[in-house]
Amino acid sequence: MYTLGEFVAGKACSDNKRENACYFESTAETKPVSDGDNTIELKITIPERPFIAKEYPIGHEKDSFEKNKFESEIQGRIARKTYPRQGWASLCGPAAFFYCLQKDRPDIYEQSARELWKYGKTKIGRLDIKPGDGCRHPSGSFYNNGEPTISGLDWITLASLRDSENAIFSYNQVEAETAGVTMWGKLTEWFEKAGYEKIFDNISIFSHSNINDIINLNDYIRKGYIVVSLISVGMLKGSAGETSGKNHWIVWEGEVSSKGKSINLNKNSK
Repeated sequence: MYTLGEFVAGKACSDNKRENACYFESTAETKPVSDGDNTIELKITIPERPFIAKEYPIGHEKDSFEKNKFESEIQGRIARKTYPRQGWASLCGPAAFFYCLQKDRPDIYEQSARELWKYGKTKIGRLDIKPGDGCRHPSGSFYNNGEPTISGLDWITLASLRDSENAIFSYNQVEAETAGVTMWGKLTEWFEKAGYEKIFDNISIFSHSNINDIINLNDYIRKGYIVVSLISVGMLKGSAGETSGKNHWIVWEGEVSSKGKSINLNKNSK
């Protein structure tokens, strides 16, 4: 609510509280302060919603950023029924970051998502997320055969993070592949600015993991560390991509296994 001093000063919002709606009651008798017309015209303005897709403006039945739709998606994340999903967008780096944040600090995940939806910006630790106009007013289709290619919540969080860090390209449409690519140094920077500490790093775009690398990976997972890896998307089940180059970020949920069964590895394995 407002303090009396803020109300008298005509401030548009309170620095003390987020809730800006208020009313005052008076038992005093009202009377004209002067003769003549005492009608006062008030104009109430509402700030424009930060995220509005060009093809799906406010009021459109497929508006991905509509408040109730966004709220439903948020509740799904709070209940851990769903997790960040890049869909058709090239946002695996931001998806890995927000996946870890949702699991580790769901309260911060929720707050940052809500602030982005309401204000168009947020800050997580030292990580400033402030997408540009193109990202907040994306073009292109958010649907394929009636199904979302990416949810409004994931665009607001994932695309905003990616666009905030782009110095040249604007991430302003789902199919913008080049503007969505996340290099390993940038992903590390996001985690560290958000408060994470890097314990080990052997990311390389050229070399592939050997037996010792997999042993170390399993050891870190076993100890409860978050392990993020850069892999070839062709390694994923159901993917038709090639496997020679590294182009996809993943977060490990468990140790490396073979067809769902644990594997025993040691440094003498071949």
